[in-house]
Amino acid sequence: MKKLFKLSFWEIFAASIAALFAIPILLILLSLFSGFNENFTHIYDVVLYEYSLNSLYLVIGVSILVIFIGVITAWLVTNYDFIGKKIFVWALILPLAIPPYILAYVFTEIFDYSGTANNLLRSLNLVSEDYALPNIRSLTGAIVVFSFTLYPYVYLITRVALMSILKPMLDSARVIGLSKLQTFFKVTLPIIRPAILAGTALVAMETLSDFGAVQHFALPTFTTGIFRTWLGMYDLTTAMQLASILLFVICIVLYFERYQRSKQRYSAAGVKSEKLISTKLKGVYSYLAAIFCFLPIFFGFVVPVVELINWATAIDNTFNNDFISSSFNTLLLAFLAALITSGIALILNFNARIDTSRSSEEINNFISMGYAVPGLILAIGITQFLTYIDYILFSTGLIITGSLIGLIFAYVIKSYALSNNVIQSSYKQVSTDIDDSARTLGSNKRKLLLDIHVPLLKTGLLTSFLLVISEVVKELPATLILRPFNFDTLAVNVYLLASEERMYEAAFPALFIILIGLIPIYFISKMINHSRAVDE
Repeated sequence: MKKLFKLSFWEIFAASIAALFAIPILLILLSLFSGFNENFTHIYDVVLYEYSLNSLYLVIGVSILVIFIGVITAWLVTNYDFIGKKIFVWALILPLAIPPYILAYVFTEIFDYSGTANNLLRSLNLVSEDYALPNIRSLTGAIVVFSFTLYPYVYLITRVALMSILKPMLDSARVIGLSKLQTFFKVTLPIIRPAILAGTALVAMETLSDFGAVQHFALPTFTTGIFRTWLGMYDLTTAMQLASILLFVICIVLYFERYQRSKQRYSAAGVKSEKLISTKLKGVYSYLAAIFCFLPIFFGFVVPVVELINWATAIDNTFNNDFISSSFNTLLLAFLAALITSGIALILNFNARIDTSRSSEEINNFISMGYAVPGLILAIGITQFLTYIDYILFSTGLIITGSLIGLIFAYVIKSYALSNNVIQSSYKQVSTDIDDSARTLGSNKRKLLLDIHVPLLKTGLLTSFLLVISEVVKELPATLILRPFNFDTLAVNVYLLASEERMYEAAFPALFIILIGLIPIYFISKMINHSRAVDE
């Protein structure tokens, strides 16, 4: 009986976490049954079509561009040797460290009428004084910004898929007379299509959930509409209803990606595993490949970092009180969120390991879907949830709702999938024979977890901890809404300064965000360097 009680504790814990994660989303969806007021009717009649159209065009444009950049760069560095390839393999991931809103701020300052690019062209007498580059504060500008920061998702996932293709499969295509181009379209592309769709789905969800960049470009989308409805019209119900519509769209994107992936099957059984041999490019082709790989790195990482450094050095008092305060707040929140997220991921993966049924694994997979929920939607659901708790416990809405609890709650939901993937992968490297031996020696589940698994998983736990910190530091929408009064983080500090056109003062905190964002790049680069599929 005692044994059954201990086992049920782990199951109850997993189910409780799943319910806790699901409540904010359910509250948002339930808003659809509360009726539509005058504000919703006004939005539906006047601006909902514009929100929908802009969001659709933005997602389509970004998806096309990230597929073009991500797939071609992944194909080049995987199948060819050319100038600078060893650098491009990891450098193509660098733009992932820069949040879209920071790149939007930098590009605005560079490409505006009085920006660096236009002034340079005029000073060189290449254009007239009245000439200006196309307006960056536009739908096209937003597509470019998102594409240069988010293409690494497609690049990374596609590259992994390309590295899994075995050489004999491509050799067979060549034997039957297919050219390299035909082999790519008829053999390689169908195999890597699920990976491309997976990367593009991530990009689409990131694009739909962004607030900082589209707000800076004054582009009416669903996220800016939700934000204005809540904080401009002070109508939480209508904001929740708009969030429900956006959530349905994101669920459709997620379902479509998983459906397409489930239809794709191929088997390499009986095929001898051989490394792909890279084709060496010579002459102009080598330079063209290098230029194509360099351009997204240049515009997505080099230009913004150099410009931010230039602005930061122009300010005398970079380490001011606002920077120190926001840095401390950011690191405090990131540390707490990383500790809680990694702890929950550890316990739930331990439960899935000791539980022979599939229910624990399914619960874990369900909780991991929190990454697909935009921070703005999470903020709305969590606010409503905590408000109910406040009124039940304290008969007021200002105790828990205005604290750090909601903010950390949002961070944990958003970051759990990241932590779970790392710890899940680490657990797969630990033999179950160790568990059997420990139980034979009389070790209970608590001792098995703390005394045996934790020491064996310390590298995975540390990686999980650092990756969650990196993710939390960049989060803007949820932080902007859920933070306590007068409690700013680096992301909020940058946003507020940029909204006041004080970009020189925003440069240093933006650089600090990028520096922390480079943490996952380091670990991803290490994984790429240990790849077995390509002989670097």
